[in-house]
Amino acid sequence: MKNKIFIIIILISAFLLKAEAQSPVVAPAQKKPVILTGGTIHTGTGEIIDNGIIAFSGGKITFAGKASDFQGDRTNAEVIDVAGKQVYPGLIFPNTSLGLVEISGVDVTVDNRETGDLNPNVRSIVAYNTDSHVIPVVRSNGILIAQVVPTGTLLPGTSSIVQLDAWNWKDAIYKADNGIQMGWPRKSAPTGRGGFNIATISPGAGESNYDKNVEQLEKIFTDALAYSAVEKPKDTNLRLEALRGLFNGTKTLYVSAPEPKGIIAAISFAKRYGVKKIVLTGADESAWAVKDFLKENNIPVILAHVHALPKYEHSDTRLPFKLAAMFHKEGILVGLTYSNQAYGYNLPFVAGQTVAYGLTKEEALQTITLNNAKILGIDNVTGSLEAGKDANIVVSTGDILDMMTNNIEYAFITGRNISLDNKHKQLYRRFQAKYENMKADMK
Repeated sequence: MKNKIFIIIILISAFLLKAEAQSPVVAPAQKKPVILTGGTIHTGTGEIIDNGIIAFSGGKITFAGKASDFQGDRTNAEVIDVAGKQVYPGLIFPNTSLGLVEISGVDVTVDNRETGDLNPNVRSIVAYNTDSHVIPVVRSNGILIAQVVPTGTLLPGTSSIVQLDAWNWKDAIYKADNGIQMGWPRKSAPTGRGGFNIATISPGAGESNYDKNVEQLEKIFTDALAYSAVEKPKDTNLRLEALRGLFNGTKTLYVSAPEPKGIIAAISFAKRYGVKKIVLTGADESAWAVKDFLKENNIPVILAHVHALPKYEHSDTRLPFKLAAMFHKEGILVGLTYSNQAYGYNLPFVAGQTVAYGLTKEEALQTITLNNAKILGIDNVTGSLEAGKDANIVVSTGDILDMMTNNIEYAFITGRNISLDNKHKQLYRRFQAKYENMKADMK
């Protein structure tokens, strides 16, 4: 009874807060050329351009380089002076439930999983809530694109990539149904510290459950491979249809596996069935234990929660911070995410903290821009500031990777100058006004 009352109170509070703090209005399409002039451009490719210019029109970057090399027409353009400011590619947040979960403790605001173990046909995009109050907070720190993924066991569903300023899920689509999520079962019970590092991806540990789960995966992949060989099946099977893209390279298989042997087993399994593109998600020191296997098979990794204890008591206490540089030095493509979507705004700061443990600042920036774009298969249109790519750009008065100086002043998604307001800022202004009025009344 107490739990029910508690949930009702939370829901009422959420409703009242929503009434007080509405989501910002979605920005209209870019109407005229924009030129950002005088800023320091961090291209996302490792290059830094001082006193640079970025010009974009129709949502696409038309120039990114030194001011002295710019030959474009400024007559009909909106020229924005960003001298003394830092210009970056929009940050990319992979492997998140952003927009699928609002309040994790309230079931009616959680829509990131379905019942059952084999749901490759479940599309996360149709559950994506563009009115989530978390989204404006996240993008206020420069995150403009996210990969929203379903959670669950074995094959929980299909992920999609969204841009974070839209009226509805259809408008939000950046790349629909880009990948299938697969959670490889665990043979034994977790032995580490737990917390963010340990992935709960199997319905039960133990040899019998493991064999049963692998058997289920083998059956559906065998069926899907045979199904994909038929160009136009007489009877459509939604589950098998969803897996078709894995065999022709139009979809990526995002594998989560909690132990070294499981990582090898999962990737070997996928390759045996001819899966073209494979990414290891939730990577931690278990992945480092099989780094040679990952390198040999050209498997990119998305690192698990950097703000976490190491997996085992005997591990280096700073290992979660070092892993990005360690994988990078091995020549393995590495991207970063943040395990808790509610605090996803910390993504640029965990990237910044890897700088103290082996990466340069520009390499750290790449782990949340170009590297993530490559891993998600969207590097042809975003992830770096280059002519021809989408104008996904953020301008900060300070270092975007530094919690103390990150201050996003402008953000553009496909050239649209989006609002950087959010509920936190609205509440700050509200109570600032309250106490200023109280102070005035006391005089």
